[in-house]
Amino acid sequence: MAKTIEEINAKIRSGKVVVFTAEEIVEVVREQGIKQAVREVDVVTTGTFSPMCSSGAFLNIKQQKQKMKLGGGFATLNGVPAYAGLAAADIYIGATAIPDGDPRNGNGRPGKFRYGGAHVIEELVAGNRVLLKGGAYGTDCYPAKTREQTIGLKDMNDAFLFNPRNCYQNYNVAVNLSDKPIYTYMGKLKPKLGNAYYCSAGQLSPLLNDPHFRTIGIGTRVFFCGAEGYVAWPGTQHNPSAPRLENGTPKTPAGTIALIGDMRQMSAQWLRAVSFTGYGVTLSVAVGVPIPIIDEDILRSVSVTDDQLKAPVVDYSEYYPFGQGEAKLGEVTYQELKSGSIRVKDQEVPTGSFSSYALARKVAHHLKQLIEDGDFLLTQFQAPLPGAVTGKEAA
Repeated sequence: MAKTIEEINAKIRSGKVVVFTAEEIVEVVREQGIKQAVREVDVVTTGTFSPMCSSGAFLNIKQQKQKMKLGGGFATLNGVPAYAGLAAADIYIGATAIPDGDPRNGNGRPGKFRYGGAHVIEELVAGNRVLLKGGAYGTDCYPAKTREQTIGLKDMNDAFLFNPRNCYQNYNVAVNLSDKPIYTYMGKLKPKLGNAYYCSAGQLSPLLNDPHFRTIGIGTRVFFCGAEGYVAWPGTQHNPSAPRLENGTPKTPAGTIALIGDMRQMSAQWLRAVSFTGYGVTLSVAVGVPIPIIDEDILRSVSVTDDQLKAPVVDYSEYYPFGQGEAKLGEVTYQELKSGSIRVKDQEVPTGSFSSYALARKVAHHLKQLIEDGDFLLTQFQAPLPGAVTGKEAA
């Protein structure tokens, strides 16, 4: 029994839509079976709240009376450098941008930047103002050479997040085989397998619930940091050819999506700046993707559980990044990771996650409520992501 997105949207508008989260659907399918559940269920919501370094904001700043050409000059926001190689009033601030310096102190020990691009973005979304400093060479049409003022979102014509790579479809479990601690974007890894860090919501993670990109593509509407956002393009490093399990989910880092959304509609509740000792700054991002239950195959995909999802264990002390060859120390399930420890090289290794499962669950439930209230309609993507396959091929 196939359904269309138009039919599902009609049920959303009428208040008759049936929605479950990716956690809840597991029990529904277990009790009712695939054939019965696909008749009743219209949408399954997913969620993640994780650090996503490849994030940032485009800002178009209103000109003062004496105009200045930021493009080709320089700009900082609260001391954090922004890219000004665009037009006269456009800048882009990356989440990982930091003031001049190195996250390692002068004595070589790891230090911690407490402020960077992610913090600027969080402050703006929270309604705060930041200090803009800019410099330019001056032209006949843009004569000003310096600019300094406090600005907020009201002082901008446009402000939107454009994140080139979000929602990695699976990721590494990072460990350290060396005899000294190392400081990475996966946190501090203790020597000799002292700990293991991972970063995925597992069974709630958006792209793991649609492993063949059958319903997620360019133009898909998503919940993005409290606002309606869209999949703008395949994310950088999108790799749909990664090896897969029999259920279709990848065993290594695979698909990614680029996301775009209006900062004015976002809430600081749904994004957070994060600082990693010895590495730098990043941005934790909330993303929820609705999966329309168009047929039995997609319902099977959204019914996967943590014990059916595997991730590669990778030594970050020497080999990196994608768990190939000697770097890969084995595979573990997300059920094992969430248990608090995994076994690597006959050693019990404690685990921790930088992806908040509690907040991922909150994202999925919030999106479910929006759909049930008729405040969030689904979209048919306008173009498929690379590697997308048809229902027949995915079966």
